[in-house]
Amino acid sequence: MINLRTTPRHRHALTALLVVGLAFAGGCKEAPGTPGASSPSSDTGIGSSGPQAPTTVAPGDAAATPSTPGTSTSPSAPAKPGTPSTSAAPPTASGGWITIDAAAQAAATRAFFARKPKPVTGNPVKVPEFNVGCTVSHHNSEDPIVLPKLVGGSHNHTFWGNRSTDANSTAGSLRASKATTCNSPDDQSAYWVPTMYQNGKVVDPKEVTVYYGSRLKDPSKTQPFPFGLRMITGNAKNQVDTPDKQGNHFWCAGIGGEVGRSADRTFPVCAKTAHIVRQITFPDCWDGKHLDSPDHKAHMANGDHTGACPKSHPVPVPSVSFVISYPLSANTDGITLASGTSFSMHADFFNAWKDEALAARVRNCLDQGVKCDSAGNF
Repeated sequence: MINLRTTPRHRHALTALLVVGLAFAGGCKEAPGTPGASSPSSDTGIGSSGPQAPTTVAPGDAAATPSTPGTSTSPSAPAKPGTPSTSAAPPTASGGWITIDAAAQAAATRAFFARKPKPVTGNPVKVPEFNVGCTVSHHNSEDPIVLPKLVGGSHNHTFWGNRSTDANSTAGSLRASKATTCNSPDDQSAYWVPTMYQNGKVVDPKEVTVYYGSRLKDPSKTQPFPFGLRMITGNAKNQVDTPDKQGNHFWCAGIGGEVGRSADRTFPVCAKTAHIVRQITFPDCWDGKHLDSPDHKAHMANGDHTGACPKSHPVPVPSVSFVISYPLSANTDGITLASGTSFSMHADFFNAWKDEALAARVRNCLDQGVKCDSAGNF
């Protein structure tokens, strides 16, 4: 497993988008096609402000049956008391907002903070963090968050984690599927990014580390995501750099680092002893009410200038961060993404962790401000 990053607590958020609308801002629907033949504070957990709660009952997301696994284009690598599930009652949905059961979430939050953290042993690094290491599972041109049930309707994505992820995936189907390409069997979540190509040929990450941490000033109030929460970060429609040139950038990790730029100046050229890496970080403040929103972003936010969650999104949740290592170094010409240029990089997260396993890691590691391994140990 690689460890090539500054900690989530000390990195600036890559985005501060809070967009409310019905368009798929940052989504995949209108992004460029595949350029080749192959085809991541409140103790109550309930926000005091936010959109009006919808009332239309959704078709049983948490109880859905498993979907058919996505088509693979590359080889694949091989609840306890005190943690009530927040998915007992079906969520409600209207206009793209998926609303959780407020009473069930409040009970889950109370039970979580009633947990006694495991005493810290040894001398762990004083950084609120745990991680999972993953390899690529499969590819398909589908997106169960932005374009649910639309088979073949998206640009191509590279998936890791839950092997069953496809257009028909739901929280229930992910939970029902036991197979994952991450190193913790307790993590049945789905993760994906647009597929990378070099001169039309798929380039898969050599490895991916998914970090769960906190970038807030006080991580002790962090609580687990509710089962079935989903979110995206980045913008598939964005094809140019940000005005401050601090946007969607790849970088070189390893001895020698960056030694030049690609012919189109968008990718670094790395020393032969280094390789291309991309880090993608999700917001870590939740509105406490919704599993999803119309743009798949508005129910989430970044911490404000004080290092705390804003009043609109008062619930601190783990900061999810992908560190993706690609097997490219000196030769970085001809690289594109299925969504277009490097600046269109975006990422999706669909939470299907086992409730007890996630709660233990958040309470023991993040809330106590210490670094744990993939098994949740100090």
